[in-house]
Amino acid sequence: MSTKSNDRKPALRVGVVGLGWAGQQHMDAYASLDGVELVALAGMEDEARAELGERYGVTRLYRDWKDLVAEGGLDIVSVAVPTFLHAPITVGALEAGLHVLCEKPIARSAVEAQAMVDAARSAGRVLEIAFNHRRRGDIEALKAAIDAGTIGRPYHGRAIWLRRAGIPALGSWFTNREMAGGGPLIDLGVHVLDYALHLFGEPKVTAVSAVTHAELGTRGLGGAVAAKQQVGSAYEVEDLASVLLRLEGGGSLMIETSWAAYRPAGDEFGITIYGTEGGADLRVVDYAPVGELTIFTGQDETSEDVVVKADPGRGHHAVIETFIEHVRDTEHWAHYDGSLALERARVIDACYASAAAGAEVVLEPASVAGKGEER
Repeated sequence: MSTKSNDRKPALRVGVVGLGWAGQQHMDAYASLDGVELVALAGMEDEARAELGERYGVTRLYRDWKDLVAEGGLDIVSVAVPTFLHAPITVGALEAGLHVLCEKPIARSAVEAQAMVDAARSAGRVLEIAFNHRRRGDIEALKAAIDAGTIGRPYHGRAIWLRRAGIPALGSWFTNREMAGGGPLIDLGVHVLDYALHLFGEPKVTAVSAVTHAELGTRGLGGAVAAKQQVGSAYEVEDLASVLLRLEGGGSLMIETSWAAYRPAGDEFGITIYGTEGGADLRVVDYAPVGELTIFTGQDETSEDVVVKADPGRGHHAVIETFIEHVRDTEHWAHYDGSLALERARVIDACYASAAAGAEVVLEPASVAGKGEER
């Protein structure tokens, strides 16, 4: 689906920093939109940069993102690079007066995330984070059922993203704590946290109790050695995390993520929700376009369960279309400042602090109330 139109609004000129899978999702989406021009690409990989430039008809090609920003002539920058680069590139682009769409997680820590949000507020520009899993068709169908009152008030959930042997690359930036900020909890878990809280209606997280384990990656198990992006450090992050979140109003969520664990092969993610009038279960195996979604209703042992047939959804394309809508919504830029992603970062930080301390961590209210909106 394209959002072609004849509104004759000035074309928004876009640069993408990052040439990997995520960056290419951004490129594809921008290239499909009317009133949007993909005009610049930046990335360290010379062959990929040249090939992508030819594929998308882009002639402004840079190794260094700073040159892409400094040359000007842009309205938007997409940031799709390793996590440790999210904050410096985003802040630099915002300070140059550009709107920014950044890949998840927003940053390695809430401190970095706060700096990004502050930069968006100071510049008066849009900052959003690409939480593409909430734009899956099955999650949107489950959200619609919850909002319609089908299962009553959700009060507990268990959300997962588990892999058997899916450490992204042993010895790469992914497994270096300083560069990545953590392991599967910050990599996969931020998606799980996002879609779970989204489905629950965005309650505040009041406290977390977390445990992390590093049993396989430290022994060279659970993933291939990095062929590229080798940084030469030991395995420094967790390979499994389990978290209990306490929510305002008395609700609760369990989140479990793993890069490597002795379980069925492949990837599995999803969520089970218990509500006052029913329940729901969504399971997605090996990135299936549509998962198995069941809504449980009925009285006592009388089952009125329904298997819901959902559309595949449009992932990054939907995220980017919404982002473009927000950039064009000039009167409400202050509402789109990355605050929601900052709150996700605060929760992830608290989880790692809880695991390190071996105790529950209470989250204090944010010092600056954000206006950020995601949808």
